[in-house]
Amino acid sequence: MISPGKRLNTNFKLKVVRGDAAAEVAFADLLTRRTIVSVYMKNNTGSCDKQNESLAAHAAEFDRAGYNLVALSRDTCGSHLKYAAKKNITYVLASDPEDLFSKAADAIVEKSMYGRTFFGPARAAYVLDRDGTVLAVAEKVATADHAAQLRELIKPLGRDAQH
Repeated sequence: MISPGKRLNTNFKLKVVRGDAAAEVAFADLLTRRTIVSVYMKNNTGSCDKQNESLAAHAAEFDRAGYNLVALSRDTCGSHLKYAAKKNITYVLASDPEDLFSKAADAIVEKSMYGRTFFGPARAAYVLDRDGTVLAVAEKVATADHAAQLRELIKPLGRDAQH
């Protein structure tokens, strides 16, 4: 997994949902200020719902602190549009079925479910500077209180100077 101080390759495109619209964007264009990228597995599943509910409840707080929020999964934009409406999500939801972000973050890990092993993105969160430099990493997401975990992660970083 990429470590703080390293620069993430941001030269890839993702489909994203912002509000009630979907579009394809260069990942680098999402980094208009410091950005928190929270990787989760799938919409409408227990732990992932808790992770996003925590973010949704505190999204305005992160915005005031000068941070963009991006939650990223393999789900389609169609699924993200319904999910955002259902969960009152105001931040960006990114569709990454090819795991481009996790590959760039060197965060593809072996997983196991129902006796089957496979590789997929690590459930993790990253704080990125505008140039893609990793400022902090939460290698294991605390789904129930993800926002509190992120607050502690960004506390030593302070406000985004370009807020």
